[in-house]
Amino acid sequence: MAQNIYDHPDFFAGYSQLPRQVRGLDGAPEWPAIRALLPDPGGRRIVDLGCGFGWASRWFREQGAASVLGLDLSRNMIARARADTADAAIEYRIADLDTLQLPAEAFDLAYSSLAFHYVRDFGRLARVIHQALARGGRLVFTIEHPVFMAAAQPRWISDGQGRQTWPVNQYAIEGERRTDWYTKGVLKFHRTLGTTLNTLIDAGFHIRRVEEFAPSAEQVRQMPQLKEELERPMMLMVSAST
Repeated sequence: MAQNIYDHPDFFAGYSQLPRQVRGLDGAPEWPAIRALLPDPGGRRIVDLGCGFGWASRWFREQGAASVLGLDLSRNMIARARADTADAAIEYRIADLDTLQLPAEAFDLAYSSLAFHYVRDFGRLARVIHQALARGGRLVFTIEHPVFMAAAQPRWISDGQGRQTWPVNQYAIEGERRTDWYTKGVLKFHRTLGTTLNTLIDAGFHIRRVEEFAPSAEQVRQMPQLKEELERPMMLMVSAST
């Protein structure tokens, strides 16, 4: 079973105060870039993997999705999503992505935001998603960028030319990485960019688009703390199809 940090009281309290959880999709700087990767949700059967508070699940229905199944390991997340949703076409369930089973060809779009880097066996999950998508189905997801994942604990060092760099720690060594974020010992799994994309290809997916998110100048102006995201990519976005 995957580590369930989101039901840790201290973690959940801190996480709930993030702008993306207070303001929803409008509080996620990467959302416009994600939207550009998504097919028209109209009429599609969608599974939202790691649905959290259900922001994306509700957005899909607002855009005309036929149905949405939101899955998350956290009881806290699912309880909040259910409390904030009044739509019979959206169903939320507790599910562990490490052991997930989905019916064959039951969905037209699989979506996931910042969840797959918690999954130990990404190959298994990719195969499960592929068989669960109908012919021509799409997978769109974001994860922490492998370079960001491999970065040392946040610290700035000089590159000897008056600039600041963000050190990367053993990028080629894949596997468990632990970090302190609202609580100690948060477990994630580092995979290189090549491994991530090749795993999808091996599962039968066709890569449609790959984006490495960086904030725009206007976003940095509005949220100066985003400036450090220009130093190294924080987020990887992938669109693939069956």
